[in-house]
Order: sequence, then structure tokens, then C-alpha cells
Amino acid sequence: MRPFMITVLAGVLAAPLTGQLTGPWAATAAAETASHPVDRSELTANALYEAGPLPRTKCTEPPVRRDDRKLARAYVNAVVACLERSWKRHLTGAGLPYEPVRVRHMSRIPKNHCDLPVDGAGSQAWYCEKSRTLIFQIGEEWTDNPSDLWLFHTAASMYGYHVQDLTGISAALGELPAGSKAESREQSRRYFLQSACLGGAFMKSVWPMKGRSAKDWHYFRTLPVGDGDGRNSWYGRTATVRSWVGRGFATGDPGSCNTWAAASARVY
Repeated sequence: MRPFMITVLAGVLAAPLTGQLTGPWAATAAAETASHPVDRSELTANALYEAGPLPRTKCTEPPVRRDDRKLARAYVNAVVACLERSWKRHLTGAGLPYEPVRVRHMSRIPKNHCDLPVDGAGSQAWYCEKSRTLIFQIGEEWTDNPSDLWLFHTAASMYGYHVQDLTGISAALGELPAGSKAESREQSRRYFLQSACLGGAFMKSVWPMKGRSAKDWHYFRTLPVGDGDGRNSWYGRTATVRSWVGRGFATGDPGSCNTWAAASARVY
């Protein structure tokens, strides 16, 4: 497993993660209940959910080699370029805001960079809302087997935070009251799980990719893990993370990533 860091609540809250997905999602959220219901239309009924599936596009993966950080960085840049083409077309076509993301690679992210609680992990990725920048610190954990789609989904899910920022989801979350630690953690999980799902939806929109097969996807699904028993975690159980990534991949539609209207049982 490759631990990495992501921002939560614009970097105010953050925690380590290693992620994946599968799981049951047949029942509708409307038929279930939430322990901490979200009463904010920008979150539960965002226009992003009505824009339809992401456009089908091609994304060519550049070569990567084990323990080659330079190639890994070039790989991430290429995936982000694919993300930009797809999301620009999708968002502008739906009349939603779009702005390109910036990408910055650092050998070591300084503590408190962009007011982020950066820790000592060898590999981590952050989204800085202030500058709309994806920040990658690619270490040994992410280059020991770089051909396994981990870097691809990491870039795609991190871009999901940019989409949440552009569409007002991040701002609405920042204004959402939390009456308890449990409610705050559940909001964090909804935010993270949505970005993971958006990453899965993008992967579907460019699938199949040259040189890839269903075997690659099935192996990738064994990689992500959660960060605890769920209810007190920032990200959720392993089964939950895998379920939302799988949901995005199954549909290719950001509308299936509405974690804010989902029952609490689906986000812990």
C-alpha cells in the first residue's frame, strides 16, 4: 500500500490515506437515512450531478520505470493534461465554471506550505485551494511499482478536489456547520469519497486504455484502503472507499458521486 496525503476542508483538516473501491450501491440514497443530514443544495443538488457522464476521450500513458521519479512526474503531468481536456469540455459544456489547475512537483514539501499540515510521509499529494495547484511529492512508495494504475487514479482523484472547488462544493463544505466531532468526520468522509469517486468516473471515461486490460483494473481495486473503522475516520473503511471508486468507474458519471445525499451507512 502507498500512503499519501490529501487536503480536507481546503487543507484545514488532513490525514494520511491509502485507498480503493467496490461494493453495494443498489439502494437509492433517498430511501435511506443520514445520521447527520446535509441541508445544503450546493452539496446535495449541485449542477455537476445533472451534467451527465464525462465525455469519452483517449488518454495515452507515457512510459514509467521503477524508482524513476523523473518519469513518474512526467506521467502525472500527462494524466493531468488528459484530465484538463476532459473536464474542461464537460464543465464548459454544462455551463459550469472551469479554470485550469496548476501542477507543482516537489522533492520535499515544506511544513505548512499553503497552510497545509504536511507531515513526513515520503509520498504525498495535496490540493492548494488558494492557488488552485496540485502539489505532488513522489517518493519511493509511489515508484516501486508505477505501472499499476495507482499514480493514474491518484492524479484523477486529486483533480476531483479541483472540480469540487470549481463547482462550489468546497466553499459550501467550508460553511457547513458541524455540531460534533462525529458530524465533522462524516463531512470529511463525504468530501474525500466524492473526490475518489470522481477519479473513478474519469478512469471510466478513458477506458479501455492502450496496453491495459480488465486485469489491470481488478488489480488496482485491491490497492486502496481506508483509515479505520469508519465512523471516527477521515476517509472511511476500506470497503467504503472501494465502493465509491467502483461506483464512479461503473458509470463514468459524476452524478453517481453525490456522497452528500447518501445515507450515513454508505460513507463510513
